[in-house]
Amino acid sequence: MLNQKLGGGFPRGSLVLIEGTSGSGKSITCQRICFGLLENNVSVTFISTQLTTKGFISQMQALDYPIAKHLTGGRLLLIPVLPLTQETKLMSNFIQRLMSAETLFTTDVVIIDTISSLISHSIDAQKTIDLANLFKKMVSFGKTIILAIDTDMLDPDVANMFSSASDVHLVLRKKLEMGDLRYAILVSKFAGSQTKVTRIIGFLIEYWSPTHSLEDQRLRILYHDMKNEAPIKGDPIWQN
Repeated sequence: MLNQKLGGGFPRGSLVLIEGTSGSGKSITCQRICFGLLENNVSVTFISTQLTTKGFISQMQALDYPIAKHLTGGRLLLIPVLPLTQETKLMSNFIQRLMSAETLFTTDVVIIDTISSLISHSIDAQKTIDLANLFKKMVSFGKTIILAIDTDMLDPDVANMFSSASDVHLVLRKKLEMGDLRYAILVSKFAGSQTKVTRIIGFLIEYWSPTHSLEDQRLRILYHDMKNEAPIKGDPIWQN
């Protein structure tokens, strides 16, 4: 399981950065983490720039992650901001809006997938520092903040500021192998782990059917260690 490979889970009060290019598996990783937290009685705010409410619920159902009980029970606060990401004018002051939205931080964990979609039109050096300081303030109060960043959308210096501020830094990569897309999580940084953390975690996303019926197909994620495989960094077969 992903939780075990990540040392039993993220330490409470961590700033977690999940970084990758478009299509590297950031959203499905955030969704897996979200469901795992909910099933362990951890309250989550999930801000999605990728899906509407209906789309998010459908995606979770396709992964066999039933979240209806968490939504109705108040453990999951889902905030889809897909229309916002299509309005550059609205996005321009998103950082100020985020910093003033204290109700978003009432849950144990806040996941933003992806923050790069929301700040790419309004970020500068000072705002980056202010935003990073806000997140560090929240984690000092015991909150865990998980940020997915699309490296195609942000200036490298801005991405580096977030990675420097993070307590946990996961870098996602993908490659095409024998017609199948294969993914990997490189654990670049992991502060505060009480047990061993797997440095490189491979995963596959595939369709399967518990009843062997095409009408009952679902998605699933299969994780595996990559101890005997070439490191991702510097390996030309892995796509940036």
